[in-house]
Parts: sequence; C-alpha cells; structure tokens
Amino acid sequence: MSQLCAIVLAAGHGKRMRSALPKVMHPLSGRPLVYYPVQRAIDAGAVRVVVVVGHERERVAPYLLETFGDKVSLAVQHEQLGTGHAALQGLPLLPDGADRVLVLYGDTPLLVASDLVRLADALDRAPDACLAMLTCTTSDPGGYGRILRDHTGRITGVREDRDLSDTERSIREVNPGVYCARVDFLSTALADLRPDNAQGELYLTDVVALAALRHGVVDVAGDSSSLVGINDRAQLAEADRMMQSRIIDALRRSGVTIHDGARIDDTVKIEPDATIEANVVLRGSTRVAGGARIDVGTVVDNAEIGPGAWIKPYCVITDSVVGPQAQLGPFAHLRPQTVVGEGAHLGNFVETKKTVLHKGAKANHLAYLGDGEIGEGANVGAGTIFCNYDGFQKHKTVIGRGAFIGSDSQIVAPVTVGENAYVATGTTVTRDVPPDALAIARVRQENKEGYASKLRQRLAAAKAAATSKKQSG
Repeated sequence: MSQLCAIVLAAGHGKRMRSALPKVMHPLSGRPLVYYPVQRAIDAGAVRVVVVVGHERERVAPYLLETFGDKVSLAVQHEQLGTGHAALQGLPLLPDGADRVLVLYGDTPLLVASDLVRLADALDRAPDACLAMLTCTTSDPGGYGRILRDHTGRITGVREDRDLSDTERSIREVNPGVYCARVDFLSTALADLRPDNAQGELYLTDVVALAALRHGVVDVAGDSSSLVGINDRAQLAEADRMMQSRIIDALRRSGVTIHDGARIDDTVKIEPDATIEANVVLRGSTRVAGGARIDVGTVVDNAEIGPGAWIKPYCVITDSVVGPQAQLGPFAHLRPQTVVGEGAHLGNFVETKKTVLHKGAKANHLAYLGDGEIGEGANVGAGTIFCNYDGFQKHKTVIGRGAFIGSDSQIVAPVTVGENAYVATGTTVTRDVPPDALAIARVRQENKEGYASKLRQRLAAAKAAATSKKQSG
C-alpha cells in the first residue's frame, strides 16, 4: 500500500538566533517551532515523521517523543555537513512501503497542511515526475534560494542565496524548501550530491537539478505568508504575529468573542460564547468554557475556567480551576492548586495557593488564603491571613460550611473553624473553633478620658527636642 511519510530537518545550530536554546525549540504562540512542521505533516496524512536532530539534540528529542510518541522517529546528524546530508540521515528510518516523502524544515511554523496535501497530490498526478516542490514569489527574496527556469518555463534547479550571480540575484521566485519526492529517487539523488558550493556542504536543493535532468519537477505555487522560515528573532516575532492572527481568527469564526490585543497560545481551547477582552493572555493548557468572560489584562496559565465564570480585570491565574458562575477580581491572584467552586467569589487583591473554595464561598477583599479549604457558603473578611507556613512546613486551615471570618483575622494553621462558627474581627485563631461557636481573641479596649491632649503635648515636645538637636549638630 502506498504510504506518505515525512522527513523534518531540525539539526542546525541556528546561530543567528544568538541563543543557547536550539532554534527549533524557540517558542512561537505556545509551542516550539519544530512542533508545527511535524504536526502539519501528520495533518497532511504522513504515517510517520522522521525528525533529523543534531545540535543540542538532548533538548529537542525528549520534547518530540513526549509530544508525538510513535508518530515520530529520530535520526541523528552527528556532523553538520549540510541539508542534503541531514536528509540522507533520515531515509533509513522511513518505514517499509513508504513511496513518497515530504521533506520539510523544522523552522517553518506557518506551513498549512492543505499546501502539503496539494503538493503530494501534484506528484501523484504526474507519474513520470520524481519531485514536487512549493514555490512562491516575494518582493524581498534575500536569504532564499532562487528558482531557476529554462526558456520554456520548466524548473531546472535552485541556486542558494550565497552562490547567486548578479543576474540571478534579481529573481523574485524563491524556494521555501518544501518538497515531496519519490523515495527511490530521493535515495539515489542524495547519495549523488557533491559539496560544490561556497559552503562546501551537501545542499538538499541540488536534488532539484537532478530531478529536472531525469524526469522533471512539478512546481506548486504557495502563499509566501505561510512559507516563512525563521532565522533570527525579528523573523520569529513576525511569524508569531501571523500565527496569533490565525489563532484568533479561527476562534472568532468558531463563536468566541475576542477583542483586539488578546494573546492566545495555540494550545488553548475556548468554547463558543466565551468572551475574551483586550490584552488578555491565555497560555498553556488553559480551557475556557462557553459563557465565561475574561476581562481586560488578565493572565491565565494552565487553568480551567468554567461556564459563566467572570474573571474581572487584571487577575493572574496559574494551574487552577475556576468553577461555573464563579467571580474573581479585579486583581485576584490564584497560585497553583487553587479550586474555586460554583458561584464562589474571590475579590480585590485576594491571593490563594493550594486552596479550595466550595460552592458559594466568598473572600472579597485583601486576603491571603494558602493551604486552605473553605466550606460552602463561608465568608472570609477583608485582611484575613491564613498563616500556613512555620518556616519549615506548610499547614492546612479548614473553614467549615457557613462560617464567618471577621476582617483582619489571622488563622494560624493547622486549625479548623467549625460549621457556622463566627470568628470576631481582629482575632488571632490558634486552636480549633467548635461549630456554631464565637471565637474572639483581642485585648479589651480602654478609653482614657482627656489623655489625648497630654499625649499630643508630649509628642510635640519630643519632636521639638529632636529638631533642636539636629540643628545644633
């Protein structure tokens, strides 16, 4: 049975990135660059993708295997001897029965699967041809290899940018480096390559001239905006802008309201009828349910936002779950392992960490709730602190169902406040509070009649003495 496979070249240094991170591992819209060509090959029908790794492969290989599993195989280019040499390393790992192979670069994140399908189909429709390639025309071809054609318009080869003559440099049709070849031809052609160029390397592009001499090359026009290669951080930023436009446009067409300025990773899932306001950032494995509203300036990382939840402006949510109809913020900070139950509220400047708020629980103002469990319908007043860390270990606070914690209370864990208990304002709780009990721990107020004027006189005299001493010194 005929099989389509792919080889993705991801072994290069990427020196122009000026980074210790391998080029293909630089993030773009939430995923490393190398993810995109591998996934697009799979989307186009490739039954196996061989990724050729080399430079810093110990940082690239684990990601590929974890992400794609047995859909990918890894070939190693131990010496950087050119793109043709890299492709040659991938051939032995193609499965038996593979008769066509896509050859892609690992730094082309904007590829679309439909172009790869068109390329493979074009090769199928030309049984005498041994190679199909995408081409495109651009106003700024610098850095790209140019397409060479004869007087009849047939492709005769590709000339790399550094090897161009003055006449060839004016050519605007470029080679984006996307091929589909018959496996038997590619095996022979790669073995025939010679390093007759300015770099002294084996160029993959030289297989085009070999194909033209034998059976001809099929060329398929592509959109330059989807064939961009990444060589430096400026190009990375431009590609990221284009990817963001794609992601947001697709979500809008699926029924999500997204206002300008939002940034959404490719890994994020959003259901129809959710609303994402301006300057919101959604990252990682975040999931946003229908009817949820995420307001201006909020940052959400690896979190689940439930149906109808309202995240008010400038919240930060990390590795947490926000339940249906819950309300957060503004300026709430949910640190990892926070769970906010249905209809629960966390308000202005409330910080949580490893804390569960059950249905309808509220902490609306200026609180720190760490390592806690807050029962259904309980209320935590402004300025409350869960004192969860003793300098060596974390301890848990449990607030029972329906309990009321007065403002400016300190709950010193480990401690439990029972159901429907009441903690008076300004109390420091150091031992368990029974259900339906009142806990109060504060110094009795004493009023000293007429003492305020005497106090002011004493303080004014002290200030005058200090000022006189300073001036004389």
